[in-house]
Amino acid sequence: MPNLITGARLVLAAAFFVLLSFYQYEGRGDPLLLSSAFIIYIAALVSDWLDGYLARKWHVEGAFGRVVDPFADKILVLGSFIFFAGKNFIIPEIVSHGRGSHMVVRTITGVAPGIVVVLLARELLVTSLRGISESAGQNFGAVWAGKFKMGFQSGAILVILIYVTFLPWMQRHNYTQLEFVARVVRDFGIWGTVVITVYSGLTYIQKAVALFRQTSERPAA
Repeated sequence: MPNLITGARLVLAAAFFVLLSFYQYEGRGDPLLLSSAFIIYIAALVSDWLDGYLARKWHVEGAFGRVVDPFADKILVLGSFIFFAGKNFIIPEIVSHGRGSHMVVRTITGVAPGIVVVLLARELLVTSLRGISESAGQNFGAVWAGKFKMGFQSGAILVILIYVTFLPWMQRHNYTQLEFVARVVRDFGIWGTVVITVYSGLTYIQKAVALFRQTSERPAA
């Protein structure tokens, strides 16, 4: 059952990305697409907790779950941030100044491509370090910062989805102050994600350095 739930999360992730691909802020796509994507993302988060809980309760943790579960998590998180920085959430604006005006492009999600680069770089670095360490016979398990990072990233995605989903409603009712608070919470989630991602990457680098030193100092048999 836990493996079936893990596999179902991959299906939910695929459905989530399909809905995001058809949605476009102030463009094509019905706003219900984003609401549906929000519900599917909630279901994916619940399934992430449920498969781990059942695996621990029934003592059925196996190789499939150890490989596919983190893979599904990373696909969902990284894919979400890639979409959030993409063209479907772009807002073009005309900015006026003394000499005329020019167009500025930003995203309604607040996620810039550079943020996605940081997230991807961290994941690729940790994967490389884990592969090198385990190929040398060293245990390179997850640290608490990595687990906290994944939880914070998932929460940030949820906050961004809530913000984008309900922004038209706040603007329609002229809830300016509520919109400002929501934007602050959104930005806190985004930049908190960047800080925690970088910090967790540094902790894995420190762990890898310590393991490499132990290997180099170990006397030859």
